[in-house]
Amino acid sequence: MRRVLIAVAALALPVSLAGAPAVAASQGTSSAAVVEQAPAADKLNGPTILVAQGPDDVCDFTDSRPSLSLGSSGAAVRQAQCYLNQATGAGLDEDGDFGRVTQSATRAFQQCAGIVVDGRIGAQTWSFLSFWANAPGAPFC
Repeated sequence: MRRVLIAVAALALPVSLAGAPAVAASQGTSSAAVVEQAPAADKLNGPTILVAQGPDDVCDFTDSRPSLSLGSSGAAVRQAQCYLNQATGAGLDEDGDFGRVTQSATRAFQQCAGIVVDGRIGAQTWSFLSFWANAPGAPFC
């Protein structure tokens, strides 16, 4: 039961922190739905169409989503760098090393997305990164 509550809270948190955009209507496919744009007062430039993560993912280095911070390395860092490039046009080298430039790009993305700005890539940042990077019309920031 506790795991279910944690999972529900983890899914609800990004929505509540992002100004709570609501799903408006389904399109003809099972992988996309239209989402209402956040009010202009929120100043969020987020995507307006939901895209399912899967075989059509724009970055395919790994499916792993570990917590990343300064000094991390590997395929998950390359995945995050690719997402940052897609979502924000950061222009990062996708070298798999989480250095100061990647940390700065992460902070800029978090600021733009309206989520906690800490320069680390945890569950919330992964969620927003994968969503924004795979949404049509990227980059947004």
